[in-house]
Amino acid sequence: MDRLTALQVFVEVATSGSFTATADKLDMSRAMVTRYVDALEQWLGARLLQRTTRSVTLTDAGEHCLRRGQQMLALMENVEEETASHSDVLNGQLRITCSVSLAYAELAAAVVDFLKLHPQLKIDLNASEGALNLVETRIDLAIRISAEPDPMLIGRMLAPCASVLVASPDYLAKHGQPLVPTDLIRHSCLSYANFGKTIWHFNRDNEHVEIRVTSRFSANEATALLRAALAGGGVALQPTYLAHQPLAEGSLQVVLPDWKMPDMRIYALYPSRKNLSPAVRAFLDFLVERFAKLHW
Repeated sequence: MDRLTALQVFVEVATSGSFTATADKLDMSRAMVTRYVDALEQWLGARLLQRTTRSVTLTDAGEHCLRRGQQMLALMENVEEETASHSDVLNGQLRITCSVSLAYAELAAAVVDFLKLHPQLKIDLNASEGALNLVETRIDLAIRISAEPDPMLIGRMLAPCASVLVASPDYLAKHGQPLVPTDLIRHSCLSYANFGKTIWHFNRDNEHVEIRVTSRFSANEATALLRAALAGGGVALQPTYLAHQPLAEGSLQVVLPDWKMPDMRIYALYPSRKNLSPAVRAFLDFLVERFAKLHW
Protein backbone atom coordinates (compact mmCIF):
# COMPACT_ATOMS: atom_id res chain seq x y z
CA MET A 1 0.00 0.00 0.00
CA ASP A 2 1.07 3.58 -0.64
CA ARG A 3 2.57 4.79 2.63
CA LEU A 4 1.93 8.48 1.93
CA THR A 5 -1.77 7.76 1.38
CA ALA A 6 -1.81 5.65 4.54
CA LEU A 7 -0.31 8.58 6.43
CA GLN A 8 -2.92 10.96 5.00
CA VAL A 9 -5.72 8.58 6.01
CA PHE A 10 -4.31 8.28 9.54
CA VAL A 11 -4.05 12.07 9.94
CA GLU A 12 -7.65 12.51 8.82
CA VAL A 13 -8.87 9.82 11.26
CA ALA A 14 -6.86 11.33 14.10
CA THR A 15 -8.17 14.82 13.33
CA SER A 16 -11.84 13.90 12.90
CA GLY A 17 -11.93 11.06 15.42
CA SER A 18 -14.00 9.02 12.98
CA PHE A 19 -13.28 6.31 10.43
CA THR A 20 -16.64 6.99 8.75
CA ALA A 21 -16.06 10.74 8.43
CA THR A 22 -12.62 10.07 6.99
CA ALA A 23 -14.06 7.64 4.46
CA ASP A 24 -16.61 10.27 3.36
CA LYS A 25 -14.02 13.03 3.11
CA LEU A 26 -11.47 10.96 1.18
CA ASP A 27 -14.12 9.27 -0.96
CA MET A 28 -13.20 5.71 -0.02
CA SER A 29 -14.88 2.89 1.85
CA ARG A 30 -14.66 2.58 5.62
CA ALA A 31 -13.01 -0.82 5.15
CA MET A 32 -10.31 0.78 3.01
CA VAL A 33 -9.69 3.42 5.68
CA THR A 34 -9.23 0.65 8.25
CA ARG A 35 -6.82 -1.20 5.93
CA TYR A 36 -4.66 1.91 5.47
CA VAL A 37 -4.48 2.55 9.22
CA ASP A 38 -3.65 -1.13 9.89
CA ALA A 39 -0.95 -1.02 7.21
CA LEU A 40 0.60 2.11 8.74
CA GLU A 41 0.60 0.53 12.21
CA GLN A 42 2.26 -2.60 10.79
CA TRP A 43 4.86 -0.54 8.98
CA LEU A 44 5.71 1.47 12.12
CA GLY A 45 5.39 -1.51 14.46
CA ALA A 46 3.20 0.39 16.92
CA ARG A 47 -0.46 0.87 17.73
CA LEU A 48 -1.45 4.42 16.79
CA LEU A 49 -5.15 4.45 17.70
CA GLN A 50 -7.28 3.05 20.50
CA ARG A 51 -10.63 2.10 18.99
CA THR A 52 -13.90 1.44 20.79
CA THR A 53 -17.48 1.35 19.49
CA ARG A 54 -17.91 4.98 20.61
CA SER A 55 -14.58 6.72 20.17
CA VAL A 56 -11.18 6.82 18.53
CA THR A 57 -8.27 8.15 20.59
CA LEU A 58 -4.55 8.50 19.96
CA THR A 59 -1.92 6.44 21.73
CA ASP A 60 1.40 8.07 22.70
CA ALA A 61 2.89 6.70 19.50
CA GLY A 62 -0.12 8.02 17.60
CA GLU A 63 0.39 11.55 18.93
CA HIS A 64 4.03 11.52 17.77
CA CYS A 65 2.98 10.11 14.40
CA LEU A 66 0.26 12.74 14.00
CA ARG A 67 2.68 15.62 14.54
CA ARG A 68 5.25 14.20 12.14
CA GLY A 69 2.58 13.17 9.66
CA GLN A 70 1.12 16.68 9.51
CA GLN A 71 4.62 18.07 8.89
CA MET A 72 5.30 15.54 6.13
CA LEU A 73 1.97 16.18 4.39
CA ALA A 74 2.51 19.94 4.61
CA LEU A 75 5.99 19.48 3.11
CA MET A 76 4.55 17.40 0.29
CA GLU A 77 1.98 20.11 -0.44
CA ASN A 78 4.74 22.72 -0.52
CA VAL A 79 6.72 20.61 -3.00
CA GLU A 80 3.64 20.26 -5.22
CA GLU A 81 2.87 23.99 -4.99
CA GLU A 82 6.47 25.03 -5.74
CA THR A 83 6.55 22.68 -8.71
CA ALA A 84 3.19 23.97 -9.94
CA SER A 85 4.33 27.60 -9.50
CA HIS A 86 6.57 27.18 -12.55
CA SER A 87 3.47 26.69 -14.66
CA ASP A 88 0.62 29.07 -15.43
CA VAL A 89 -1.84 26.22 -14.93
CA LEU A 90 -3.35 25.96 -11.43
CA ASN A 91 -3.74 22.42 -10.13
CA GLY A 92 -3.94 20.52 -6.87
CA GLN A 93 -6.63 21.06 -4.23
CA LEU A 94 -7.69 24.24 -2.46
CA ARG A 95 -9.42 23.90 0.91
CA ILE A 96 -11.70 26.75 1.97
CA THR A 97 -14.30 27.33 4.68
CA CYS A 98 -17.15 29.78 5.19
CA SER A 99 -20.53 30.04 6.90
CA VAL A 100 -23.46 28.04 5.55
CA SER A 101 -25.40 31.19 4.63
CA LEU A 102 -22.51 32.76 2.71
CA ALA A 103 -21.84 29.48 0.91
CA TYR A 104 -25.50 29.31 -0.09
CA ALA A 105 -25.83 32.96 -1.10
CA GLU A 106 -22.54 33.67 -2.87
CA LEU A 107 -19.52 31.46 -2.40
CA ALA A 108 -20.73 28.21 -3.98
CA ALA A 109 -21.47 30.02 -7.23
CA ALA A 110 -18.14 31.86 -7.01
CA VAL A 111 -16.30 28.54 -6.66
CA VAL A 112 -18.06 27.15 -9.73
CA ASP A 113 -17.08 30.17 -11.82
CA PHE A 114 -13.48 30.04 -10.56
CA LEU A 115 -13.18 26.34 -11.41
CA LYS A 116 -14.39 27.06 -14.95
CA LEU A 117 -11.30 29.26 -15.32
CA HIS A 118 -8.99 26.60 -13.85
CA PRO A 119 -10.21 23.13 -14.92
CA GLN A 120 -7.26 21.27 -13.34
CA LEU A 121 -7.91 22.67 -9.86
CA LYS A 122 -10.07 21.06 -7.17
CA ILE A 123 -11.78 22.93 -4.31
CA ASP A 124 -13.06 21.43 -1.07
CA LEU A 125 -15.54 23.74 0.72
CA ASN A 126 -16.24 23.28 4.44
CA ALA A 127 -19.48 25.15 5.18
CA SER A 128 -19.41 25.55 8.95
CA GLU A 129 -20.50 27.99 11.65
CA GLY A 130 -17.84 26.95 14.16
CA ALA A 131 -14.36 28.43 14.33
CA LEU A 132 -11.78 26.08 12.83
CA ASN A 133 -8.05 25.89 13.45
CA LEU A 134 -6.82 26.51 9.92
CA VAL A 135 -3.47 24.82 10.48
CA GLU A 136 -4.83 21.68 12.15
CA THR A 137 -7.64 21.27 9.61
CA ARG A 138 -5.31 22.18 6.73
CA ILE A 139 -7.66 24.93 5.52
CA ASP A 140 -6.04 27.25 2.99
CA LEU A 141 -8.56 30.08 3.20
CA ALA A 142 -11.39 31.01 5.55
CA ILE A 143 -14.11 33.46 4.50
CA ARG A 144 -15.53 34.93 7.70
CA ILE A 145 -17.91 37.73 8.68
CA SER A 146 -16.61 39.74 11.60
CA ALA A 147 -16.22 43.21 13.08
CA GLU A 148 -12.65 42.35 14.08
CA PRO A 149 -10.93 39.33 12.48
CA ASP A 150 -8.64 37.02 14.42
CA PRO A 151 -5.35 38.96 14.92
CA MET A 152 -3.41 35.69 14.63
CA LEU A 153 -4.49 35.37 10.98
CA ILE A 154 -3.75 37.45 7.90
CA GLY A 155 -6.93 39.19 6.78
CA ARG A 156 -8.01 40.75 3.50
CA MET A 157 -11.34 42.53 3.43
CA LEU A 158 -13.61 41.43 0.59
CA ALA A 159 -16.73 43.53 1.21
CA PRO A 160 -18.77 45.29 3.88
CA CYS A 161 -21.58 43.22 5.37
CA ALA A 162 -24.70 45.20 6.25
CA SER A 163 -27.60 43.76 8.25
CA VAL A 164 -31.31 44.48 8.11
CA LEU A 165 -34.40 43.61 10.16
CA VAL A 166 -37.03 41.70 8.20
CA ALA A 167 -40.40 40.06 8.70
CA SER A 168 -43.05 38.51 6.47
CA PRO A 169 -46.04 40.59 5.30
CA ASP A 170 -48.38 38.11 7.04
CA TYR A 171 -46.59 38.51 10.36
CA LEU A 172 -46.65 42.31 10.13
CA ALA A 173 -50.34 42.35 9.13
CA LYS A 174 -51.16 40.26 12.20
CA HIS A 175 -48.86 41.91 14.77
CA GLY A 176 -48.36 45.42 13.40
CA GLN A 177 -45.38 47.27 11.96
CA PRO A 178 -42.84 48.39 14.62
CA LEU A 179 -42.33 52.14 14.40
CA VAL A 180 -39.44 52.57 16.88
CA PRO A 181 -36.91 50.04 18.24
CA THR A 182 -38.67 49.79 21.61
CA ASP A 183 -41.73 48.37 19.81
CA LEU A 184 -39.71 45.17 19.25
CA ILE A 185 -40.12 44.34 22.95
CA ARG A 186 -43.72 43.32 22.15
CA HIS A 187 -42.75 41.25 19.10
CA SER A 188 -41.42 37.73 18.51
CA CYS A 189 -37.79 38.13 17.50
CA LEU A 190 -35.69 35.53 15.72
CA SER A 191 -32.15 35.81 17.00
CA TYR A 192 -28.72 34.49 16.18
CA ALA A 193 -27.48 32.25 18.98
CA ASN A 194 -23.77 33.09 18.69
CA PHE A 195 -24.05 36.86 19.04
CA GLY A 196 -26.74 39.46 19.65
CA LYS A 197 -29.10 36.82 21.00
CA THR A 198 -30.97 39.16 23.37
CA ILE A 199 -29.44 42.61 22.82
CA TRP A 200 -29.91 44.43 19.51
CA HIS A 201 -28.24 47.75 18.68
CA PHE A 202 -29.74 50.49 16.50
CA ASN A 203 -28.29 53.72 15.11
CA ARG A 204 -29.95 56.73 13.49
CA ASP A 205 -27.98 59.92 12.88
CA ASN A 206 -26.24 60.47 16.25
CA GLU A 207 -28.76 58.43 18.20
CA HIS A 208 -27.92 54.97 19.57
CA VAL A 209 -30.52 52.63 21.06
CA GLU A 210 -29.94 49.27 22.74
CA ILE A 211 -32.94 46.94 23.04
CA ARG A 212 -33.34 43.71 24.96
CA VAL A 213 -35.53 41.54 22.74
CA THR A 214 -37.63 38.48 23.52
CA SER A 215 -36.53 35.51 21.43
CA ARG A 216 -38.52 32.28 21.52
CA PHE A 217 -36.59 30.95 18.53
CA SER A 218 -32.82 31.29 18.16
CA ALA A 219 -30.48 29.46 15.81
CA ASN A 220 -26.77 29.36 15.10
CA GLU A 221 -27.26 29.72 11.36
CA ALA A 222 -28.70 32.60 9.31
CA THR A 223 -30.56 30.61 6.62
CA ALA A 224 -32.59 28.83 9.32
CA LEU A 225 -33.67 32.21 10.70
CA LEU A 226 -34.47 33.40 7.18
CA ARG A 227 -36.80 30.43 6.65
CA ALA A 228 -38.41 31.10 10.03
CA ALA A 229 -39.05 34.72 9.05
CA LEU A 230 -40.52 33.64 5.69
CA ALA A 231 -42.83 31.28 7.61
CA GLY A 232 -44.16 34.18 9.68
CA GLY A 233 -42.18 33.37 12.81
CA GLY A 234 -41.25 36.92 13.69
CA VAL A 235 -38.70 39.68 13.13
CA ALA A 236 -35.23 38.46 12.10
CA LEU A 237 -31.86 40.16 11.86
CA GLN A 238 -30.41 39.14 8.50
CA PRO A 239 -27.32 39.90 6.41
CA THR A 240 -28.34 41.77 3.28
CA TYR A 241 -26.51 39.25 1.07
CA LEU A 242 -29.09 36.69 2.19
CA ALA A 243 -32.19 38.86 2.56
CA HIS A 244 -31.99 40.96 -0.61
CA GLN A 245 -33.74 38.43 -2.87
CA PRO A 246 -36.85 37.78 -0.68
CA LEU A 247 -37.04 41.53 -0.08
CA ALA A 248 -37.03 42.18 -3.84
CA GLU A 249 -39.69 39.47 -4.31
CA GLY A 250 -41.87 40.93 -1.55
CA SER A 251 -41.90 37.76 0.57
CA LEU A 252 -40.15 39.78 3.30
CA GLN A 253 -40.39 43.43 4.28
CA VAL A 254 -37.85 45.70 5.96
CA VAL A 255 -38.64 46.51 9.58
CA LEU A 256 -37.56 49.91 11.01
CA PRO A 257 -36.04 51.11 7.69
CA ASP A 258 -34.90 54.43 9.22
CA TRP A 259 -32.65 52.66 11.72
CA LYS A 260 -29.32 50.96 10.96
CA MET A 261 -27.85 47.89 12.58
CA PRO A 262 -24.05 47.74 13.19
CA ASP A 263 -22.13 46.84 10.04
CA MET A 264 -19.62 44.02 9.82
CA ARG A 265 -17.13 42.98 7.13
CA ILE A 266 -16.44 39.91 5.03
CA TYR A 267 -12.79 38.85 5.31
CA ALA A 268 -10.62 36.28 3.62
CA LEU A 269 -8.33 34.87 6.32
CA TYR A 270 -5.25 32.68 5.99
CA PRO A 271 -2.51 31.56 8.39
CA SER A 272 0.58 33.12 6.78
CA ARG A 273 1.81 35.14 3.83
CA LYS A 274 4.82 32.79 3.60
CA ASN A 275 4.60 30.21 0.81
CA LEU A 276 1.10 31.31 -0.17
CA SER A 277 0.21 29.02 -3.06
CA PRO A 278 -0.58 30.36 -6.54
CA ALA A 279 -4.09 28.88 -6.22
CA VAL A 280 -4.79 30.78 -2.99
CA ARG A 281 -3.45 34.02 -4.47
CA ALA A 282 -5.53 33.59 -7.61
CA PHE A 283 -8.70 32.77 -5.67
CA LEU A 284 -8.16 35.76 -3.35
CA ASP A 285 -7.82 38.13 -6.32
CA PHE A 286 -10.87 36.53 -7.94
CA LEU A 287 -12.98 37.04 -4.79
CA VAL A 288 -11.88 40.64 -4.32
CA GLU A 289 -12.91 41.48 -7.90
CA ARG A 290 -16.17 39.52 -7.66
CA PHE A 291 -17.29 40.95 -4.32
CA ALA A 292 -16.54 44.48 -5.52
CA LYS A 293 -19.25 44.04 -8.17
CA LEU A 294 -21.94 42.83 -5.74
CA HIS A 295 -24.61 45.21 -4.53
CA TRP A 296 -26.83 43.93 -1.76
